[in-house]
Amino acid sequence: MTDRALSVVRAGALTTVQDLGRPGHAHLGVPRSGALDEPAHRLANRLVGNPASAATLETTLTGCAVRLRTATTVAVTGAACPVTVDGRPAPWGAPLHVPAGAVLEAGPATHGVRCHLAFAGGIATEPVLGSRAADLLSGLGPDLLADGAVLPLGSPYGPSAAADAVPHTGPAAELVLPFLPGPRDAWFTADGLRTLATGRFRVSAASNRIGLRTEGPPLERARDGELPSEGMPLGALQVPPNGLPVLFLHDHPTTGGYPVVGVVPERFLAPAAQAAPGTPVRFVRIGRRPGRPAPAR
Repeated sequence: MTDRALSVVRAGALTTVQDLGRPGHAHLGVPRSGALDEPAHRLANRLVGNPASAATLETTLTGCAVRLRTATTVAVTGAACPVTVDGRPAPWGAPLHVPAGAVLEAGPATHGVRCHLAFAGGIATEPVLGSRAADLLSGLGPDLLADGAVLPLGSPYGPSAAADAVPHTGPAAELVLPFLPGPRDAWFTADGLRTLATGRFRVSAASNRIGLRTEGPPLERARDGELPSEGMPLGALQVPPNGLPVLFLHDHPTTGGYPVVGVVPERFLAPAAQAAPGTPVRFVRIGRRPGRPAPAR
């Protein structure tokens, strides 16, 4: 086996090919997609000598196993998990050399939700609109990984990083999501806005790459009905009729008719990728719209 490719031995619950996504196509109805835990994606690529734009595998909870058809440098980052090569323990968060024919396995996540597996040269599937990212909502990009699938690898870019290991503190016990209010916060009562800022929420098991759903106290509405469909940014806190906020992640729809009570800036989104079902969620207001007083605490 000398071709630059890998074959999937165990696909896992939800494993996708991801890179930095395809921004700039929202006007066409195409979400950004891309790695949910972008820092973990970037780190994995750096450890194997790839640029940040190279495609990695993003696993969900149960990990995956692949057989390398060529000797390759690999790194596993993101959620902490047991890593093995042909059943023997291997380091997490460090570059490791996997010989041709060996099986690399990232086991179930022990802390967090999503792992990123980087391979020297990156996953070299055909780009769509400039990205190799798999988009769950639109169906663009490579299919979800399936047992027996074969994925091509690119040529190595250069030597792996000099770091021997990466410190890992694990996901926080509580997911804190700073948000800017609006644009439709006026659709909620003062009590509803107070509930958002002080209520006890937790991550729902129904969460996915499209959105992180929450469980907890519903937000009281000041207005009934729906809006005409309008643009939805990454990080939007959309509130459906059940009153429970949904945090839009990278595969989110580009338009929607439910009111957006606030927006979580992109720089605060990465921890949401590693928040397991049941994790407590706290929303923290970090600003207010001009001309609208902040809700009473």
